[in-house]
Parts: sequence; structure tokens; C-alpha cells
Amino acid sequence: MISLQDVIMKIQILLLLTLSALFGCENNSENRDSFVYFGGEIINPNNNYVVLTNPDEESDTIYLDNNNRFIKKFTLAKAGLYTFVHGGEYQRVLLEPSDSIMVRLNTIDFDESMVFTGEGARKNNYLIATFLKNETDNKKFMRMMWDMEPNKFGEILNDDRDIKLKELKEFLSQKDYSPLFKSIAESNINYDYYYNKELYPFGYFGYNNLIHYKDLPEHFYDFRSEVDYNNEDLSGVIPYYRFLFYHFNNLALAKYYENATHNVVFDNKSAIYNLEKLRLMDSMIENEKIKNHLLKYTTRDFVAVSEDSSEIKEILNSFLKKSSSESDKAYIQKLVKSVSRLKSGNELPNIKLINHNDEVVEIASLISKPTVIYFWSSNLPLLLRNSHHKVKSLQTKFPELDFIAININDDERAHWKNMVNQHKFSPSNEYQFQNHVEAMSELAINSVNRSILVDGNGKIITSNAMIFTSEFEEELEHILNKKKVHQ
Repeated sequence: MISLQDVIMKIQILLLLTLSALFGCENNSENRDSFVYFGGEIINPNNNYVVLTNPDEESDTIYLDNNNRFIKKFTLAKAGLYTFVHGGEYQRVLLEPSDSIMVRLNTIDFDESMVFTGEGARKNNYLIATFLKNETDNKKFMRMMWDMEPNKFGEILNDDRDIKLKELKEFLSQKDYSPLFKSIAESNINYDYYYNKELYPFGYFGYNNLIHYKDLPEHFYDFRSEVDYNNEDLSGVIPYYRFLFYHFNNLALAKYYENATHNVVFDNKSAIYNLEKLRLMDSMIENEKIKNHLLKYTTRDFVAVSEDSSEIKEILNSFLKKSSSESDKAYIQKLVKSVSRLKSGNELPNIKLINHNDEVVEIASLISKPTVIYFWSSNLPLLLRNSHHKVKSLQTKFPELDFIAININDDERAHWKNMVNQHKFSPSNEYQFQNHVEAMSELAINSVNRSILVDGNGKIITSNAMIFTSEFEEELEHILNKKKVHQ
């Protein structure tokens, strides 16, 4: 039986198609191509708005109506991949002249449930299907690369790419598509292939034997001659940036192992290694947008985990000389200050949290004994479950400790509470930031993998704890033994 909601949705789609047709019939090509429509429906929304960011990184907030639908008519300043964000999750939508696109998705399965309708929908449905296929295949390739010889692994990747390119050719033959779409669709396939090639030595050799990356077959990286480092149209293509990061990771290995012996264990936090990555990015990329993006996130990742203030200063100075983005420079400089405040022995910033009863509490008021503060996001459901399961085990093993869980999503509180209730977490230990942006900056949070360990006085023991490692449990035992000695 068709619901009233479905009927209304179909009417909206028909309206968009009609509007698109009307604009298509106008004689004035400037008017016809000036506007696009983008709208849709969010099932189980996490908040009351979506954010659409254009290729020039300018954002527009579009609010949902009472039926969780939205629609936006706007001038298309530039055709390309726009970023569509809701509740901390995102996906791309390709918008070109005269498009009238509706999207429907369920936040419970954000990417998997996404369906486009309207003028311009077919190309976007193809792109989302390709994205999902790549994500599934990459998990398979990740398992393969641990113990598969390079030539065999290369053959499997080649066959996979050939099949996907053949399917794309068949898809393109059914309709006339723009050169932009063809380029993006082909790049999604090629750069995903390149990415797996660049990732391979890290999986196959592992950090302990990564020096043997030099022993890969002579033609293993022949594809590098095809790489375009400066194609700004690809800056929204997820495999493109993913490839570039691992590409420069690989290239910088030559410098890292220049004088290393065979028993040297690779350290991705090495200042020499990260300085070389920044140097290569600066020398090999001309496009400012692409270069600045890689420089920013490479520097961010180093600063967030390094505990050597002199090395952080060295990396920062290198970044500041190479980046042309004033906003990126301000962001990294602020991050460096935040990280410096999180050094061992310093007091934990007294940020404000919201508890399950909607009360504002200062984090300092929750700390009376050694405490592990860990973070989670509804966008990472597997890590969400695993971290809480691990903490439950640690609570049993270390009853002398407290554990505080903080949700980092910038969502409505109702969604956070629903997640807590749905997973049957103890509400007494669950919190959310009162001011998301401020708290994320104060605690220098770039990854939910990182936890913070403080003593009973709220002094930081470490701000880079990894709760899943055996070293973490050894650290906890050391702290508790030390405490007993002083009692």
C-alpha cells in the first residue's frame, strides 16, 4: 500500500522534473543553465539541516521542513562535485547545468540507502554505486595484500580495473554524458586501483620489514606516469586524495631508509619522514588547492601524535613556508597550541559536557581518581561497539579506574541519547560536548581512536592513549602500582 508520504515525495520529484523541462525549453541558454535544483528527504534525521559545499569550499545550510524534506534552487557558479553533509556523514553529488536532483537516504545506512532521482540522477546513482563497490573491494584487497606475492596481487588488481572500465564504457554508451562526468567516473576506478598499489607494501611487508619495499618488481609502479597531480576537478573524488596521501607516504620512504639498516622498524611519526612528505608535496604539486589540502592534513596528523615539541616546531615551520592558505595556517597553529596544553603533567582543559539528563557539567567535576576519557562517533559504528566492549573489559580488570565516554557528533541530543539507549550503554558514563567546535579544538581531537588518561587530580598522564593495545593495559597497571606505593 502506498503511503501519503510516498505520494507527496513523488509529486515533489515530478515537480522538479517539470521545472527542469521548463528551463530546458527556454530559448535563453544563459537562463537555462543558470539554475540547478537540489532537494530530497532524510529518513531518521540526526539534526534539522543539511550542508551543501561547492567545489570552491563555500557552504550553504539548507533546513529540513516538518516532513524532513528540503529543496534548494541556486545559481550554479561551477559544475563539479559538491559535498552533501548531514549529521557528520557526507557524500558527493555531481551538479552540472540544468540538473534537478532529489536525494533520499536513511541515516541508519547513510551511503547504502542513498538514491537519486530527477534530471542528473543517473550519473549520481552510478557514482554512489561505484563508491560502494570500491569500498567493498578494498576490504577484500586489504586482506589479500597481507600474504599475496606482488605480481599475483598486481594481476588481480589489473583484472578488477579492466572489468570496471569495461562496465563504465557500456554505461557511457547508453547516453551522452559530459566530459566532466566521464573524467570523474574513470578517475574513481583508476585512482582506486592506484591507491591499492601504493598501500600494498605497508600491508605486505608491515612496519617491521618495510625496508624491503625496494624489492618490489621493477614495473610495479609503472602507473605513476599516468598520475595527474593538478586536476582540481578530481579534488572531490575520494579515491584521488586517498591515493595521493599513500603515494607520498611511499615516495618519502626513500629518504627514511636512505641510511637505515635492515633491522630498523619503520616509524611513521619520524620528523625526517614527515618533512620529506611535505617537501615532495610542495615540489611535485602545482595546484594550490590540492597542495594545501595534502600539506594541511599531513601536518595535522603529525602534530596530533608527536610528543616532541622541537620536532613539532620543525614540521610547523616547514608547513607554514609551503602552504598558501591563511585559514589552514591559522588552523594548524591553533592545533599546535592545543597539543602543547595537552602535554603530560598539565591540567586537562576543563571543558563543559552535557550528561544524559541534559545537565551541563564541567569535566573536572567528574574526576576523582585515575580516569580514561575515550571518544566515539555514530559515524563509526564498528569502532563505537568495539571501544565500549573494550572499556567494559577494562572496568572489570581495573575497578580502581573511572571511564568517561564522550560522543563527538555535532548532532541533536535526541540522536545521541537514542544511540546510547539503542546500544544499552550505561547513561551515567555517557556525555556529549556542550560546544562541539570549541571542545574538539581544546582537546585536539582528530580521531576517535585516541583516548586521554588523567590522574585523580585531573593532570594529564598521556593524551595519546590507544585503549586497544597491550601497552595501554601495562600503562594502567603501572599507574595503579605507583599509586599504591604512595599510599
